[in-house]
Amino acid sequence: MARSARQSKILEIISMYEVDTQEELVLRLKELDFDVTQATISRDIKELGLIKIPSSESGKYKYAFADNTNQTPNKYIFLLKEAVISLKTVKNFLVIKTLKGLASSICTIIDKFNLEDLLGCVNGDDTVMLIFANNEDSEYTLNKLENILNS
Repeated sequence: MARSARQSKILEIISMYEVDTQEELVLRLKELDFDVTQATISRDIKELGLIKIPSSESGKYKYAFADNTNQTPNKYIFLLKEAVISLKTVKNFLVIKTLKGLASSICTIIDKFNLEDLLGCVNGDDTVMLIFANNEDSEYTLNKLENILNS
């Protein structure tokens, strides 16, 4: 499978589970029919800028996103460009169609943007819905995302 799909799945996995080793990540990806090696995962972790942080539940360290709210890593922009098929506003909602199976990853990336007017972000398998308080905020975010995708 393509690198972007694999890396999107890694983002999804670490947002859902407390993954503390590369080996665990390899196993979880293999369960999802990704044929990967530890060396590949090591490169992906570096490219995605993942870090290890203490888990509040188990006390062990787990993989997580580096919290850098001042800028969006280029890798996330690349994944957006690869996975997003279309964007459309419907009143105060922004609907994002993605490649099959990547909506959760895109939802996670959108959450990293820290959009101040975003009330919520929900997803299915290939659809993300962003909820705003009003139509203007959804249109503004549509324009912002289109600029990112077209850059």
